[in-house]
Amino acid sequence: MNETKGESEFSILLVSLMKSVMNREDNPSRWQQLLNSQSELREYLSRMALDLVIDEEEGFAYLRNLDLQEESVPRLISRRPLSYPVSLLLALLRRKMSEHDAGSGEVRIILDKQDVLDMLAVYFPVGMNEVQFVRRAEGYMKRAAEMGFIRYLGEDKQKLEIKRILKAFVDAQWLNELDLKLNEYKRHGGLDEGDEL
Repeated sequence: MNETKGESEFSILLVSLMKSVMNREDNPSRWQQLLNSQSELREYLSRMALDLVIDEEEGFAYLRNLDLQEESVPRLISRRPLSYPVSLLLALLRRKMSEHDAGSGEVRIILDKQDVLDMLAVYFPVGMNEVQFVRRAEGYMKRAAEMGFIRYLGEDKQKLEIKRILKAFVDAQWLNELDLKLNEYKRHGGLDEGDEL
């Protein structure tokens, strides 16, 4: 069976969305195809109980499960719980994004890895071995990169970019609730054993 060019492009868009978040900056021509095909994509995806979310202003798109009342419809996109340290990292990066957006005209948010380590260090026990802390923090950053919230820049991975998709997953209410917990952790001197270091 020969697939037409339009069907092939549609398939590429579907597979790209199923695999991960789609960013405008990664492939501008595919992004334009997405915008041009969004009504057909939405219709097709709704048959699989999926919703296409496009944020044209920020330049990202992703899929989420439709909220269906029927329990018999299985979820295609599974939810993954985050450990406290990864949640903490995402919250700190989201706060950094808010500060950046309020004070800068730059769209991209690029940080040194050391800046991220410094942000995290405040919430970990004071007496923790520095090598162990860096190894664990790098693991949390790797997890955030796998989820599409950050991207490493350069071969040495000493700089990273915060991806705009983070804004869709970490909203102001979530940040406020986490702020209360963070203040509590600061008062008690860091994370406890049960916080999945």
